[in-house]
This record gives sequence, C-alpha cells and structure tokens, in this order.
Amino acid sequence: MNPSASGWINKFGEIVSTVNLAYGNFQGIYGELKKTGFVYGVNTKVPRGIEPEHLLSEDEKAKINLLSALYRTYSLDAKSSDFKVFLDKIFQFYQDLGLGDISFFNKILTGGKTSAQLEKLIDSRVYLADNLISKTFNSIITNSLLFVDVLTFKRYLHQPKGIRKHAQNLEYIAINITYHALSSREKTKNDVRLAQLFEASLTFIDTEKERFDGSYRDKLMNNFSQWENQYFLDMACLTVWEDHSLEYQESEFIFGIGKDLGFDQKQIARSLEEITSFFDQNAETIPFLNNKNLAIQFYDSMSKIVNKLILRNSKRLQKELSESKELVTLISKSTVRDLTNEEKRKVQNQLIDIFKTIPSLAIFILPGGAVLLPIFIKLIPKLLPSSFDDNRVK
Repeated sequence: MNPSASGWINKFGEIVSTVNLAYGNFQGIYGELKKTGFVYGVNTKVPRGIEPEHLLSEDEKAKINLLSALYRTYSLDAKSSDFKVFLDKIFQFYQDLGLGDISFFNKILTGGKTSAQLEKLIDSRVYLADNLISKTFNSIITNSLLFVDVLTFKRYLHQPKGIRKHAQNLEYIAINITYHALSSREKTKNDVRLAQLFEASLTFIDTEKERFDGSYRDKLMNNFSQWENQYFLDMACLTVWEDHSLEYQESEFIFGIGKDLGFDQKQIARSLEEITSFFDQNAETIPFLNNKNLAIQFYDSMSKIVNKLILRNSKRLQKELSESKELVTLISKSTVRDLTNEEKRKVQNQLIDIFKTIPSLAIFILPGGAVLLPIFIKLIPKLLPSSFDDNRVK
C-alpha cells in the first residue's frame, strides 16, 4: 500500500477485509493510537495489521493512522465492518463539517468515486504545507490535531446535529489547554515550535478571535465525553513534559486541569507516565524537537523524498538501468571510490535521460537537481525489487 499514490484507500479496504482490526471497546483503539503517536500529533508508526511494503514518511503514517482510526471507530460504534458504507459515511461526515468541498478540477481528476475524493480530503487534513518547497524546508508538515477528527466522528455517529460547533469546541479547549500549559513555565524554543504547530493545525477556530483566559475551564465541566476529556489531559501532559521534567507550577497545572476533567491523581499520573515513555522512545524523531540547522534539515528532507521516489519506482529504474551498462558500472565504482569529474558528468547525463522517462523523478531535472545525484547514487545499491503499482486491488 502506497499512501502517496492514488488508489491507496481501496487498497486499505482490501487489507482490512482480510485482517481483523476490530477492538472490543474504544479504550483499545485509543491506547494503540497513543503508541503510534497519533494522539500526540506525532506519527512514529502505524497500527497493527497494516504491513507497508515501503519505508513510510511521517505524512504517510498520518494518513494511514487517520483512516485506520476512523474505520475502527466506525466498526466499533456502528457494529459494522462494511468498508463501502464506511466510505460513504466518512465522506458525508466531512461534508457536514464543511470540509468536503471538492473543486471542479479535482472532480474531473477523481471522477465520481468516493474513495478517490476521500483521498483528496485526507490529503487536505494531513498536510499543513501545500507545496514541495515549503514541506522540504519546514519539518512541521502534518496536522497535529488530527485526533479531533476521530473524536468528532465518534460523536457524529450518534449525534450528527451541530457537529461543526462541537469540533470548534474541541479545538477551543485543546488550544487553550496548550496555551496555559506553556504559560505555566518559562518558554523554550521547543515550546515556541510546539505552539506554532498547534496553531497551524487549527481548522475550525481563529486564534485571533479567541480569548486565552481562564474562562475555558468553565466549559470543561460535564460538556465532553470520557475520551474527549482524556485527550485534553494527554494534550496537557504532552505540552509540559517535552523537556523531560515536571516543575512545581507545571505539576499544579496538570493535576488541577485533570481534576476539572474528572480524573483522580492515579489516572493523571498514568497519563504522565505514558507521555514520558513515548518521549523516551521517540524524542530524536519528533519534528518540533528538531534543532538541526537549515542546510542539514534540507538535506535530510530531500534524502527522504528521494529515497521514497526511488523505492516507489524501483521496477522501472531496474529496467532502465539494465539498458545502461556503463552507468551501472560507474555507480558500482562510486560505492568504493570517488568518481572523476568526467565520470560524474557521464553519470549525470545518463541519469537525466532515465529521469525523463519516469515523471515522478522530474525533481532531478530541475535547476539544482544535480545536488540530489549523490543521494541517488548512494541509494541505488540498496534498490529492492517491488511492484510498481502498490495499490492494485487483486
């Protein structure tokens, strides 16, 4: 399954038809989504039962986690595993939220298939940036508040009326808790990044029109479900714990907000322990904690993009390379010694001819694309055979 190519939702449907992804209660779903990082807004892996053929980028994990969370929630609450009915339901849900508008151009491209249109919708929910350059230079590329979609959908299955207003209330509480949790201590650079990430992820409210005062706590009392309250608590724990310490003021805030949400001290402590464990395991890969300079960040981001492009087009590349024996010889030499300037020019010219036959690798032909060639040459020896059409439904 390739979440960056069309048809991946139908492929997901084929997978879930052969694998039991159901949980007996929402606690199981929520617990797994915390382990994948989805609840925390950081996608480090995908749920059980989903076996990707390629190394996934964070945005691809976010797509899978979002669709999986919505499907499992539907299967549990609607007591149905009919994937086609689920697709119709989730598409109607996003339309009722005011997020389901498909442009005329996209309608021409996707046709009338709900799954194709839903792929466009999920793209619009996952990505904060809308072009390759901004994604490359900005490590924050995915929506950190995607779990609000899941909580809102869970309510929608039983109470479809006023669903957008409820989504607004969820975002309002989440951003206020984050703001006040950060205000409970002296801000660091990571705090600023985290605040920017949350603000950029807002869909239903405008922070410039909202008040950040104590009035938000009045809304906490008896207005939200158990799992909405749990999410708010986990968001607060995420905000105060990212520096691996819990100062007195932070502790006072966390246990105070937890009490307002209806949790006892043992439950609050458990949420803190879970976020501590998550940070211990994933601190180095969490985007908003990335302090790399711009040049290193650019190179790392481009390496990931090039790696994904090469793996996804490996079958075509193998065919083209098999017809370019001199190129293969030069690439083999590059793994044991530096190529001469003349050899590098030969490699570049022959690779550009190959890239012209594979549209998705056009990035190499752009001005400055030669900078990416060392990355390409480094990855070629690791080229693995794979099916070009990852989303073909048998």
